[in-house]
Amino acid sequence: MSGSEEKFELEETQKLEGHTDRVWSVAWNPVAGTDGKPPILASCSGDKTVRVWTQNPTTSAFYCMATIDEAHTRAVRSCSWSPSGHLLAVASFDGTVSIWDEIETRFKLWYYLEGHKNEVKSVSWDASGAHVATCSRDKSVCIWRVVEKSEHERLAKLVKHTQDVKMVQWHSFKDILFSCSYDNTIKVWPRYSDYDWWYYAQTLNRANNGHSSTVWSISFNATGDKMITCSDDLSIKIWGPERMQTGHGYVPWKHLQTISGNHDRTIFSVHWSSEGVIASGAAVDAICLFEENRDSLESEATYKLLLKKEKAHETDVNSVQWSPKGIGLLASSGDDGTVKIWKLTSHQ
Repeated sequence: MSGSEEKFELEETQKLEGHTDRVWSVAWNPVAGTDGKPPILASCSGDKTVRVWTQNPTTSAFYCMATIDEAHTRAVRSCSWSPSGHLLAVASFDGTVSIWDEIETRFKLWYYLEGHKNEVKSVSWDASGAHVATCSRDKSVCIWRVVEKSEHERLAKLVKHTQDVKMVQWHSFKDILFSCSYDNTIKVWPRYSDYDWWYYAQTLNRANNGHSSTVWSISFNATGDKMITCSDDLSIKIWGPERMQTGHGYVPWKHLQTISGNHDRTIFSVHWSSEGVIASGAAVDAICLFEENRDSLESEATYKLLLKKEKAHETDVNSVQWSPKGIGLLASSGDDGTVKIWKLTSHQ
């Protein structure tokens, strides 16, 4: 992406205010911003609400088009759009996940997914849009079939983590689920053939060059052959399959590179853009951007710091997420109760 003479800046284009507590997470609608539809962003907060923002096509400014409130009794920790962009899953510390159908500028509640014993920390849709994964402080990971407005079923309850599970993330296009935890590990759960059950396949931990403290976030690159994770150990790690995929069997993942020395406090969130730029958000106030080092003589790809944005928020940066391909925006959220929209610019 960058040439040796280029200098990059992360320019704040807008601050979105309205939440009355920390904003835990942001999620871009995956299909908005194409076919003439403006970009749409969801944010969720300790104030128990989800706010949905869209861009005014005339001014390019984002405004709150809808607020989902009175649905949960405790903080809303995570939100995730279905691949079609029509459904929004919302995970709460009240132990439930709500599924919402977007109808123009309104959101209609389908139902609640109930099965965790306490706080639900993360929710993620698979590539087909037929399955939702959730995880909880109760140490479990659940997989649900979500088909119709009146039909849902818990297909699996996966219990291998020994502590609070912080995040679940499906592979970009394969039926493989990844989960990360306070127990310092990442667990890998492939789907068994075409059957609706998932099995434990691998643990990525310190023994195989993994993290030495809580793992907070997982993201995949556009081609699905690289994964990135971040941790309380102040490092970011790049992972990839041990070999080329042949047939239908599971191929184990291995550590490729560790990026460290850029954040001074816990790294809470990482996200890989469709253009190949990695964003990370951390405690205190910093956002870092990384890209592949194309000048490297090493056979394996390595990654370098593109820029570090100090004081991106007044306090901790809880979430960073790049917009879908072609929009070119980064959203972040913080303990300061705000959501910010950023644009990456370059100059000679």
